[in-house]
Amino acid sequence: MKIVKTLFDSVFVIEPKVWRDERGFFFESYSKKAFEALGITTDFIQDNHSRSVSATVVRGIHLQKPPFAQTKLVRCTRGRMWDVVVDLRAGSSTFGQWEAIELSEDNALMLYIPAGFGHAFKSLSEDVEVLYKVDRPYHPASEMTIRWDDPSIGIEWGIDSPILSKKDAQALGLVEQMNALTENAP
Repeated sequence: MKIVKTLFDSVFVIEPKVWRDERGFFFESYSKKAFEALGITTDFIQDNHSRSVSATVVRGIHLQKPPFAQTKLVRCTRGRMWDVVVDLRAGSSTFGQWEAIELSEDNALMLYIPAGFGHAFKSLSEDVEVLYKVDRPYHPASEMTIRWDDPSIGIEWGIDSPILSKKDAQALGLVEQMNALTENAP
């Protein structure tokens, strides 16, 4: 395995060694020992699996606030997806900036997304399946959803009318979310 750096100092693309032949392929998608050798010591506690049936599905932008903030390890096991991370760490020099990478069953790439980053993706094919590990349990009261097409972030989705969940369709923009956090602070 090797790490490929991204725009953000703590977000990584992980490229596994894949053995391919006429039968198909084999690779280790996760090895605690191999990840530790790369400097990644996250203790993942749960695997999640999602399926998007259309190439017009957009999911996100999602994250959990502290103390339930999650680190994720994302990979596409079927089809192709455009995976997006948004820096939402208060005080970060790259706050509000985003980066995207294509993950697919063919390239076998994984994306390591630490706590403090929003996560979203767009299906690029029919029947996209995504597996991701997390290091904290889901905590509904800590969840934050930011509008997928928020102009203050400016993600270039290349789609005007995606299929969205009700939650994603009704999400507030980043500025409104930050104002709500400030207003609700103790």
